Amino acid sequence: MEKFDVTVVGAGTAGCIAAKTLASAGFKVCLVDRKEARSIGDKVCGDAIGKHHFDNLDLTYPKGDELEGVISGVKIYSPDLETVFHISGEGLTGFMVNRYIFGQRILKEAVNAGAVLVDSTHVLEPIIENGFVKGVRAKRVKDNSKTILRGEVTVDASGVSATLRSKMPLEMGITQRISPEDLAICYREIRELREEVSEPDILKIYLDLKVAPGGYYWIFPKKGLKVNVGLGVAAVKGSPNPKGQFYGHVLSLPLFEGSKALHGGGGYVPTRRPLDSFVGNGIVVIGDAACQANPIHGGGIGPSMTGGKMAGEVISKVLEASDPTVENLWPINVRYMRAYGSKQAGLDVFRLFLQSLANEDLNYGMKYRLIKEEDVLAASMGDDIHLNITDVVTRVFKGLGRLTLLRRLRKMAEKSKRVKALYGKYPEKPEELPSWKVEVDKIFGKE
Repeated sequence: MEKFDVTVVGAGTAGCIAAKTLASAGFKVCLVDRKEARSIGDKVCGDAIGKHHFDNLDLTYPKGDELEGVISGVKIYSPDLETVFHISGEGLTGFMVNRYIFGQRILKEAVNAGAVLVDSTHVLEPIIENGFVKGVRAKRVKDNSKTILRGEVTVDASGVSATLRSKMPLEMGITQRISPEDLAICYREIRELREEVSEPDILKIYLDLKVAPGGYYWIFPKKGLKVNVGLGVAAVKGSPNPKGQFYGHVLSLPLFEGSKALHGGGGYVPTRRPLDSFVGNGIVVIGDAACQANPIHGGGIGPSMTGGKMAGEVISKVLEASDPTVENLWPINVRYMRAYGSKQAGLDVFRLFLQSLANEDLNYGMKYRLIKEEDVLAASMGDDIHLNITDVVTRVFKGLGRLTLLRRLRKMAEKSKRVKALYGKYPEKPEELPSWKVEVDKIFGKE
């Protein structure tokens, strides 16, 4: 048995930043991961990170082999490929990284700050004593021997599998399981093309609900002739296999003729608003385990690191002054929800709306700019969703429009604004959460 101030489960982006933050503050931190040290960071991912996340977290920009490309904007294609939204500006500039090298870099920063890495160790379950999480029981992968890693606070940064969150008793106040409808299942490959893409600084996203129901497919340029290309679908009953859709529809594009796969794989991504609460007595949940990814595109590196830093800062203050009760850890919820959770909740409303449409609706909406490019950019950065209604109403009464679609679009924008306002007033105390949740559930139709 080993004792620590904090045990962090999962050495991904969220876990490493949390461990680094806590170790830098002088606490004894254990960072435990199922992978061996040299494999940490080798993960199927979109590989894109916004520049603002590096600035906000005071992280050095990627360089050398870690840097696979610089991003200046995004192009979004309608299902019929006739309309393209080109979105650029502050918030959409960033980097394509080598995910493995980036993961190894932030792991090294956590260890250099003083965190103790316990690798090749599979966490089995939380240790719960007198209503508090007091660490984890684990098994060493190489010899199956059992070990106990105790901590005054335990952080679940184990990704979408949510190793600890899924085993929390209901009285801990943290959601155990999320609905399949709130997950996407993705398949992606790193492929080498015959020639470099024409716009190496532009990420391309393709909306086609027949090819990728409930999701999209993407082509993200990387260094040289490489691209990150993949497809995601909503993880609901009846959805097609994303790998089958990828090979049947995406790789048939002329761009991939003669290309070869360098790396491939798939997995699940949370695509919903954050959990209602990330904290309980002695436990904090961050990253994908806390559903902190962007609900629209599933990007989770930046938000997960933000969640890790906020959690580390609050835990540090709590351990210096008091016990890690749910009340004392509650500021983690308040800080994240009011800063990023409100944006993600608003985008979750937009996500559910998009998943309810047909390709014909998407083609029409993009062709007639029911939402303009600048409004998509503003919404992605957390502003309210604005509709280009004035010009559209004229077309409706000329018989060119879809009145039902316009009504639904207006209702979606109103709901998004309301839910963002609710998250902006996230409750200051745990006892206020139930009444707040009732209001959120009304917006998402779960009364």
